[in-house]
Amino acid sequence: MTNQGPEQASNHVSFGPAPSTPRVLSGAPTLASPQFDTSRNPTSGAVSEQEVAWFAEMFGRIAGNIGQRIHGKVQQVSLALLALVSEGHLLLEDVPGVGKTSLARAISESISGSWSRLQFTPDLLPSDVTGISIWNQGSQQFEFHPGPVFSNLVIGDEINRASPKTQSALLEVMEERQVTVDGTARMVPRPFVVVATQNPIEMDGTYNLPEAQLDRFLLKMSIGYPDAVAEARIVLARHGGAPGPLEPVVSLEQVSRMIQISSSIRLDRQIVEYVVNLVHATRRTADIRLGSSPRGTIGLLRAAQSLAAAEGRSFVIADDVKRLAIPVLAHRMLVAPDAQLRGITAIQVVTDLLNGARVPGGVG
Repeated sequence: MTNQGPEQASNHVSFGPAPSTPRVLSGAPTLASPQFDTSRNPTSGAVSEQEVAWFAEMFGRIAGNIGQRIHGKVQQVSLALLALVSEGHLLLEDVPGVGKTSLARAISESISGSWSRLQFTPDLLPSDVTGISIWNQGSQQFEFHPGPVFSNLVIGDEINRASPKTQSALLEVMEERQVTVDGTARMVPRPFVVVATQNPIEMDGTYNLPEAQLDRFLLKMSIGYPDAVAEARIVLARHGGAPGPLEPVVSLEQVSRMIQISSSIRLDRQIVEYVVNLVHATRRTADIRLGSSPRGTIGLLRAAQSLAAAEGRSFVIADDVKRLAIPVLAHRMLVAPDAQLRGITAIQVVTDLLNGARVPGGVG
């Protein structure tokens, strides 16, 4: 993909640490191939090469626009955009001041759809998120006043500062794209994406997200500190005041079309087997107390489709899965207490499982 902006990206990006020499997993299962129904492929590759080329061009246009605001983070911007074009939710977890909210805002400003921002605090109520019915004295009936979730893109800043009751207000809308208030279900606009931020080091006044909500995020990623050159550019860009909003570079209809195209990218049976085996292995590893859910399997394949389209391909390859396995699967797993004492993380486990997996068309 080619970015039309200050940050130029290559056609091949890496979103996670490359698999290295495998660590011996405690009770690690072998990724044996189960019996699959081979009578049909999940997708038939209905998308045309022209559509894929158009997708890659639009993807690069959005990434280049965001690159005017987020300097030196081409890989992170591309990964965040994969959530948008997959219509999946994104969780940005990093230390303060590295640009989490700036990235979320840059994404929302780059498309012409509606967006809203929620600053999560301990006193925020569920009705502040979803909306509330208010009695109208003139019409003598209740009128529904929609909350911030009735937008195409919702920025949830410091999401772990809200109480569990308020956090749960997002569970329905993140999964079903609807909000039920006073017994009435109301659909939110489509596409609908939640981009949430949280600080991993502050514990005072925070509430950890429950596993059910973490599982609803397609991707979890961090941004990291900028290098010296990028930081100098950030400082110079702030000279004279904060920069103004970005101009939209794609319409909401174009984003919807990108979502449709990416969902039609071909998935061969061998790729599906590869992902299913990988996710099943997370549930059979002794170092993991809770493995990835089937939603993780679906999410990994869906994100891999978007990555393939962003690189101008009409089909998914194993490398797409490898590069996205950590940001899609790691946050859905709980490491066993004894493994935590040995310093093992979910990222390590996913990396080791990738190293031990038999790659379609290659040697495991």
